[in-house]
Amino acid sequence: MSDSPHGAHGRPPTRTEHWAAFRESPFLPATVLLLILAAAAGLFAGSYTYAMANPTPHAIPTAVIGPHGEPAARRFIDGMEQALDASLELQPYDTRQDAVRAVDEQKVFAVVEAPADGRTIVLDVSAASGAAVAQLLGEAAVKVSETTGTTVTVRDLKPLQPGDPRGLAIFYISLAAVIIGFVGSIQMSVHARGLNPLERIAFTAAYALLGGFTIAAVVDWLLGALDLPFVESWLILALTMFASGMVFTMFNTLVGRWAMLPTWGLMVLLGNPSSGGAVSWPLLPSPLGVIGRWLPPGASVNAQHTAVYFPGHQHAFPFLVLAGWAVVSGAVFLTWRHRHPGGR
Repeated sequence: MSDSPHGAHGRPPTRTEHWAAFRESPFLPATVLLLILAAAAGLFAGSYTYAMANPTPHAIPTAVIGPHGEPAARRFIDGMEQALDASLELQPYDTRQDAVRAVDEQKVFAVVEAPADGRTIVLDVSAASGAAVAQLLGEAAVKVSETTGTTVTVRDLKPLQPGDPRGLAIFYISLAAVIIGFVGSIQMSVHARGLNPLERIAFTAAYALLGGFTIAAVVDWLLGALDLPFVESWLILALTMFASGMVFTMFNTLVGRWAMLPTWGLMVLLGNPSSGGAVSWPLLPSPLGVIGRWLPPGASVNAQHTAVYFPGHQHAFPFLVLAGWAVVSGAVFLTWRHRHPGGR
């Protein structure tokens, strides 16, 4: 007769049995999520603080006209570099028209005009190219003028629209397109799980087109914050939402229920701070300024920014980036569609 009043059932569970029970319970994923969310909160705050809290110039592409090697111009340029603790990457142009075209094509952020008589130096900034860059250049020019005794006139070649005095509206609408793009895909995975692959792609394209139209209509027609080139801006937003939605679909195919982690990391933790929307690329830490151009948020901001403020000078590169992410994500999804948790 056993000494235990309950026999084998009365013994305490072993550590292995405790772990097996824990693995089968809802407490394991809840605990994993607890740790992930805590880490994500720190990473989210850290990535945005690192990129945006203290924007610092590194190298600012600047057009220069006239004899910039003369003493007065040289003093001004050297004083600007010292005041900014950064280098002005000087790019000489023969005429003012050529220099202004370089601003329109977003090759340079400012124009320094050094007259032959050396009396008054003209600094043309471009708030539309980057409000923070223009502000830093203008403030530095005033200080340098006082310390060097050089007469400087500061002008704004491309002012921002009145409804967007800080130049952030483009960042906000692009951010909305990115986040709603992948949140829409998440919701379809939950509430329209039975969609087959081509149906899922078609509905992603449909909500991207409708969502892009709604964003543009609210910002332009309802709020009047930006005067958008409506069709172009709408299609940029739609392509952004579609690419973002397909990125989540790709990760959902590859890693299943944890797809939110790589999507959030790529689009929000890395993509948005490096997009150049809130802080212009010359003021971002160097690696982010390079990486951002190749991610959907940066490509969206880049294309939208050119459409709004530099019409006629649109580049193919941001559209190729957005289309590339959408095509690659769609190809991965279709190739391994049997691994996707949805479908009939």
